Amino acid sequence: MSKELKVGDRVRVIALPPYVKTAEPMPMLRPPNVIKLGEEGVALDRYPGGYWGVRFANGNFLMDSQYLEAVTTAEGTEEVEG
Repeated sequence: MSKELKVGDRVRVIALPPYVKTAEPMPMLRPPNVIKLGEEGVALDRYPGGYWGVRFANGNFLMDSQYLEAVTTAEGTEEVEG
């Protein structure tokens, strides 16, 4: 039962594609090792064909939804006290 992704959701990489494409005005293909399996990011935008613009620590990339899953915060909900 996968949750449908929406803009603003935290997402996790569940499989690495053969390459990743940057989500920049002038997109570039990068090797898949610029992101890690299990790395989390934020869904920024939805594109046609099931692609998502996702912000990771190393930049913004276009990712096919088959490589992503929504991160659920239900288990281990944490509050910051301060």
